[in-house]
Amino acid sequence: MSLDLKYLLFSVLLTFVQVLIAAAAASQHVGLTTLAGNREGMAELTGFSGRARRAHLNMVENMVLFTALVLVATVSQKANAMTAMGALIFFWARLLYAVIYLLGIPWLRTLAWFVSVIGMVIIALQLVY
Repeated sequence: MSLDLKYLLFSVLLTFVQVLIAAAAASQHVGLTTLAGNREGMAELTGFSGRARRAHLNMVENMVLFTALVLVATVSQKANAMTAMGALIFFWARLLYAVIYLLGIPWLRTLAWFVSVIGMVIIALQLVY
């Protein structure tokens, strides 16, 4: 398995861990009965539970792009050391992003997101040239 695909797998696992954290935090916030229901009229998630949910949703949004880039690189046989570095940067920046978001540090969170975007740009540049 290429490094690109390994970091894609690690990113999927990170996304899964984030959904578990978000679900556990939401359960603490509104209760399991509410979460198991249809969630109509559910109270807004605030504090840690809100940050956990937003961090997870942001990861899902970014995973769509990252997954597409890694799969195109793999299928087109353009995966190389640069795409692997882009995937590595994406994963570690997203891990930091999740931790920073859960801690509630706004500007540092934005910086970590931007670094993850740089990882995707590195991969994309290998695909267009």
